[in-house]
Amino acid sequence: MTPDTLLPLLAVLPPLAYGLLALFCARAWFGRQRPGPGHTPPVTILKPVKGMDAESFENFASFCRQEYGGPWQMLFACASADDPVIPVIRRLMAEFPDRDIDLVVDGTIHGPNYKVSNLINAFPRARHDILIVCDSDIRVTSDYLGEVTAPFADPAVGLVTSLYRSPGVRGAATALEAMGFTVEMVPNVMVAQRLEGLSFALGASMAVRRTALESIGGFPALTHYLADDYQLGNKIHRAGWRLELSDCFVESVMHRENLTTVLSRQLRWCRTMRASRPGGYLGSGITQPVPLACLALLVSGCSAAGWGAVILLYLTRALVAVTFSRRYLRDGIFPRWLWLLPLRDILAFATWALSFAGNRVRWRGNLFRLLPGGKIVEIG
Repeated sequence: MTPDTLLPLLAVLPPLAYGLLALFCARAWFGRQRPGPGHTPPVTILKPVKGMDAESFENFASFCRQEYGGPWQMLFACASADDPVIPVIRRLMAEFPDRDIDLVVDGTIHGPNYKVSNLINAFPRARHDILIVCDSDIRVTSDYLGEVTAPFADPAVGLVTSLYRSPGVRGAATALEAMGFTVEMVPNVMVAQRLEGLSFALGASMAVRRTALESIGGFPALTHYLADDYQLGNKIHRAGWRLELSDCFVESVMHRENLTTVLSRQLRWCRTMRASRPGGYLGSGITQPVPLACLALLVSGCSAAGWGAVILLYLTRALVAVTFSRRYLRDGIFPRWLWLLPLRDILAFATWALSFAGNRVRWRGNLFRLLPGGKIVEIG
């Protein structure tokens, strides 16, 4: 093999190898012998809410249809009595009168993270020792509670988190965001768990032991962070507890949105992770396919060898995307939206690069400045 042929292949080797590594890690994780559910401790589901999400009632109702052997409570936390989601919660209470559902309306602010303020305000009403924090746009299957509580049979487990997917996307812009779960988030979690163990949580679903939460100072320890999910998992990990990844996917139900909204949210996520994990986030740049595909073409002078390396990279990307989508997430995104994969990669690289160009993020209508370590200060 001549240098002219070898150089473009070496250029695309990092993202190509990372994709294959992610497939290996996913096969090992999803193919392992799984412990069956059976441990059913009492559970409180804490659900901070603000405004309406796509299909809010059905999202909430999915928690009321649980087939679970133990007692459980669902506690909504809202800051304003005028919030449009409150009538939906009242309807839920009326349609599921046999379920233990309660609502806390309290506008007390404990820090710049208003979601965490809601959790602090609702926490005194939580009756049980396993607490589940779950986003308002999440929908679950009927076995969800049984799956996420099973690992707590081991007293060393402090937190259980869940992977998430977004089936049934509406439009190309939403598909661009949803496929990020399939080709980036889930593969990254698979690799991280395999190589270094789980040391963070995913905000869509986090089940935490009360004593583990108390060991880090409770929810008040998270009030000044934007990435409260990452911080909750990382702090509990550093306090000596073990974190577990649940086998049960939860579903993020999305509105049909425009590309500008998607880009803004992606940039917020990128800047948040850059501030929370600066070294790892910077290093993740070597797995970005777009700049390395361009490098392969540059070093080869756009020769056949360069284009061959790019085609090999994207055949591998397509294999990884379709395998994760159809075999592991079962989200229906690929192969239907496979034609958008290069554009998704451009979006991922653009937001990764732009994350270094500023420290401001907009979240639910408020503007914040990110500080080193992931803390935030509201500026408007």
